[in-house]
Amino acid sequence: MSSSTSGRDDDAPELVCQIDCVHGMVDALSSARWKRHQDAVMELSAHGIVVTVEESGCLQAKVFLKRELFLEYEFAAEGRPRFGLSLGLLVDCLNTFSAPGHSSEVEIRYPGPDMQLLLKSVGSPDACMYAEIRTRIPDTVPWDYHFEHAGNTPVNFAIKSAILKESIDDLEWPGSTIQILMQPDPPSVILKGDGHGDLQVEFPYYANTDLLIAFQCDREVSYRYKYKFLRATTSNIPSSVMKENRGTKVQIGRGGILKVQHLVSVARPGMQYYRNAAGGAQQPSRIAYIEFFVKPEEDVNDA
Repeated sequence: MSSSTSGRDDDAPELVCQIDCVHGMVDALSSARWKRHQDAVMELSAHGIVVTVEESGCLQAKVFLKRELFLEYEFAAEGRPRFGLSLGLLVDCLNTFSAPGHSSEVEIRYPGPDMQLLLKSVGSPDACMYAEIRTRIPDTVPWDYHFEHAGNTPVNFAIKSAILKESIDDLEWPGSTIQILMQPDPPSVILKGDGHGDLQVEFPYYANTDLLIAFQCDREVSYRYKYKFLRATTSNIPSSVMKENRGTKVQIGRGGILKVQHLVSVARPGMQYYRNAAGGAQQPSRIAYIEFFVKPEEDVNDA
C-alpha cells in the first residue's frame, strides 16, 4: 500500500483498489439508498472509503468500507479526496459487474482523465467490462453529528434486524412520527406510532432475549422521530442480513440523536481464505458498517 506522498505524478491515480465481492458492496451501498435519486459524497483515505448520504439536515447515512475489505488498496493522495456522485448510478454500475452465480473481481480507480470514478472487471480471460461515473464538487460538507452519550451509562439496545424492520413497517402512517421509549424498570423498548391510537410495539428485555439481544438503560428516555426518516434506516436492509439473522444496534445520544448501525457481510460466499490488502491468506473481518443518524422531532422526556 502507498501512503500519502509528495511530488507524485499529477496523472497518477489517487486510489486504485480491487474487490472480489460485488454483491456485498452493492448490499452495503443499497442499505443507504432510501429513494431512487440520491446524491452521495465519497471520501477516500488510507483507511478505506466512506460514502455519505443526507436529507433535509435531519437524516444521514454513512457506509464504511474499510481497506481490509479490498483485495488490493493503493492510496497515494495528499489529504482525503472528497467528491460527489449519484448513489443510484454507482449501485447500478456495480450491479452490471455481478451476474447471478458469478462474481468477478472489480477494480475501482480515481480519478480518471476528467475526474471520473472508473470501474473495470479484472481476472476474467473471457471478457472485460468498463464503466465511468461522472463526479462533481460537493455542494456542502456532510454534517458531523458528534454523537455523544447523554449520561454516564450509554442508552442502547440490539435487536434482530428483521424484527426492527417489520416493527417500523407495521407502524406506518402518512406524515406521522414514531415515539421510541426506553425504560429500565421493567427493562423494555417501546415503539409507538402517532396516528394509530394506542398501537405500539413493545420488546420486554427478559421476556425474549432472542429478539432483543442486548439492552442498556439506567433512566427513562423518550423521543419522537419523523416516520419517513426512521423508516429509511431499515427500508433497504439486505436480504443477506435477514438470512444470517444479524442484529442491529440502536443508540440514543445527547439531544435525542438516534444512531442505528447495521453490519453487512462483504465476504465472497463459500470462500474461507483469500488474499487481501492487509497481506497474507488470513481472514480479517469482511464486514461493512452502515450507520444512520436521525434528529428527533421533539424532546418528550429525558429524565
